Amino acid sequence: MTRWLRTILLGLACGAALPGSAATLRIASGFDPQTMDPHALALLYHTRVVTQIYECLVWRDEQYRLEPGLALSWQALDAKTWRFKLRPGVKFHDGTPFSADDAVFSIERILAPPSQRAFQLKGVTGAKKVDDLTIDVSLATPDAVLPEKFFLLAMMSKAWALKHGVERAQDFNGKQETFAVRNANGTGPFRLERFEPDVKTVLKANPAWWGRADKRTGNVDEVSFVAIRSDATRLAALASGEIDLVLDPPFQDVERLKTDPRLTLLQIADLGQQYFTFDQARNELLNGDLKDRNPFKDRRVRQAVYQAINVDLIVKKVLRGQGVPTGGFLSTRVDGVPPELDQRLPYDPAKARALLAQAGYPNGFAVTLDCVNIAYRENVCQAATAMLAQVGIRTSLRSSATNQFFPKLSQASASFIEFGWTPPTDAWASLNALFHSWDPSGAGTFNAGRYSNPALDTLIDNIRVEPDLTRRRAMIGVALRLIRDDLPYIPLYRRTLTWASAKSVRAVQWPSDAIELRWVQMR
Repeated sequence: MTRWLRTILLGLACGAALPGSAATLRIASGFDPQTMDPHALALLYHTRVVTQIYECLVWRDEQYRLEPGLALSWQALDAKTWRFKLRPGVKFHDGTPFSADDAVFSIERILAPPSQRAFQLKGVTGAKKVDDLTIDVSLATPDAVLPEKFFLLAMMSKAWALKHGVERAQDFNGKQETFAVRNANGTGPFRLERFEPDVKTVLKANPAWWGRADKRTGNVDEVSFVAIRSDATRLAALASGEIDLVLDPPFQDVERLKTDPRLTLLQIADLGQQYFTFDQARNELLNGDLKDRNPFKDRRVRQAVYQAINVDLIVKKVLRGQGVPTGGFLSTRVDGVPPELDQRLPYDPAKARALLAQAGYPNGFAVTLDCVNIAYRENVCQAATAMLAQVGIRTSLRSSATNQFFPKLSQASASFIEFGWTPPTDAWASLNALFHSWDPSGAGTFNAGRYSNPALDTLIDNIRVEPDLTRRRAMIGVALRLIRDDLPYIPLYRRTLTWASAKSVRAVQWPSDAIELRWVQMR
């Protein structure tokens, strides 16, 4: 254990709450939020921290159903206008009131580059203040499910942003440093006390939070998120009482942890999943051994990769059974996703070799696979690398820290990359972010291979504006079948999400792997 980490854990242990005192919750994860700017990233590890500080117009309840957030109600005034009534009496952490001016400013900030949240509001042309507690959102075309899209879209203080020169989101990919990276001013149940990137984030309860009287509200007064990349060190800290909750215990230890009388394990099926995807835009791979050729532009090569990887074995051996192989591109818990699409193509290395030969690569080729340096994901990538070698695809694994890895997704700078995605319950946002051709307006933000299919683009755009839910669901099924036929991505697996905590912790586990600190009870 490094000296800095030992010091952090000792400090956390010394700060443990005594009976009857304010409760302190100490959380460990292998990931760090990277920035406090709520619009700079659209990643789980960022979102699960900043949404404790900043709030959205809509939120979700314990069953992950949509509920009012900073908007009390919403309605469509006409085909291209939605009206949102804002919650009265809400204040930012600096004591200033939340109003329509802040909501309008926040929507404009989300829509403006370099925000990585703009993809959620495709088709929104602007917002205007009606009165202090009412805004109208204008659309280019009708959108029957617009309120869903405001989930995870943080509302910021206009005055605070102007004062500190953060009218635009941080350019995370450009490594920009702004006031909003290490400081925050939200309306949420917790305020930012301290952010030390890749080390620790400390939050303190907001006593003036508007939801304090809600019967679901817990008793946590202070929270420390500690970034501990080592699996063994995270579990050692939990076992010693220096950490109360581990959000990502290693798969190989889950069965043992279930038998530990000091611990509670929460488990739920993941709404998200993991994929491999490929550069399908360049004529020559940035990280390959072929000149003037990109084998991944050929569907037969993409299918060969698919059928060369034994995902069942990976789930069994690497994930220790804590997951489910999938052939689908979105979870069947997402509205409109046909269950039959979850069936995988069979593992068939002989078929993979034949497909490579048919595509003109009888001797295979070499390529670099990018992966984030988190143990289980590295292990999956290593296993896949060995399997691909058996069919002639000589894959070199390149692991990167999170702040180096994630920009490769939005900048499309990898030739072959592993990544995960947690969808909202409406399919359009994921289809638009992952499978739509990239454009500056926010489409294809996380289309890491710059895959492009004009027919699919048209379908995705039509799904956004289709008001009839039955027709919309049918269109989603058609889109996902097009994606299955094209194979721009290789679907891998969905995890069983596991949290391990001390017996004193009671928490609600969402299928998105996010924790709601407002509901945590410490006994």
